Amino acid sequence: MADDPKSLVSTDWLAAHLKDPDLRILDASWYLPDAGRDARAEYDNAHIPNARFFDIDEVSDHRSDLPHTVPPVEKFMSRMRAMGIGDGHQVVVYDGAGLFSAPRVWWTFKLMGKQDVAVLDGGLPKWVSEGRDVEDLPPVVRDRHMTVSRQNQMVRDVTHVARASKLGDHSIIDARPADRFKGEAPEPREGMRAGHIPGSLNVPFGDLLNDDKTMKSPPQLRAVFEAAGVDLSKPAITTCGSGVTAAVLFLALERIGKTDVSLYDGSWSEWGMFPDLPIETG
Repeated sequence: MADDPKSLVSTDWLAAHLKDPDLRILDASWYLPDAGRDARAEYDNAHIPNARFFDIDEVSDHRSDLPHTVPPVEKFMSRMRAMGIGDGHQVVVYDGAGLFSAPRVWWTFKLMGKQDVAVLDGGLPKWVSEGRDVEDLPPVVRDRHMTVSRQNQMVRDVTHVARASKLGDHSIIDARPADRFKGEAPEPREGMRAGHIPGSLNVPFGDLLNDDKTMKSPPQLRAVFEAAGVDLSKPAITTCGSGVTAAVLFLALERIGKTDVSLYDGSWSEWGMFPDLPIETG
């Protein structure tokens, strides 16, 4: 894999840079309610040396009824400053599932105008499987100033997505498993209708990963999108259940050089909640 400190880096790359003074590592583990895992407790027990814990639910907009929506700029800046993350830092984000929730935090940094941020390919499971060091010590944190320049074109709301669905001028790509996309399996959150946004296409995020939860190569990624019927010449909007695995699609599209991509932050948690929005099944 070609390491890219702006998108995806290998465990070898991270091991080689672990002592860099301006490296900041984030554990962004997050799990669906039915996973039966406690991300914070797992971090406290074992994490990559000097990693900080990024709480996706806490660093979010608590004024919203939807889960872990994008935090206001001021909140993001203050939380990152308190974690000792600021201008001039190279950030590497990983998660305990391999490659699941870390891209959401990578995307959030990109949304805030930060470019030097990458996802750890294969995450903590790959790191541990290679016999690399973990620790249970809290990192030493010093405040660091951060400037933010929000990239509004990277995020879409329900109005944008409803318009794109009606006009067909975007490729709307859904990262949920096929049975949820088709409306054949219940949503993990109560009160959600089953189905998908009209005109959207299904690329389950797992289809973009190898067996060891590393991301497939760019040519393989392109083939997955094309096999799902995605027109890569159109601007893309990625979506999922609550905006987490939509970021896996976003990362994959960036890996194949696609730049006109945005993420539907509310995703199915929002669309599936409103009875007046149309849905498709099958």
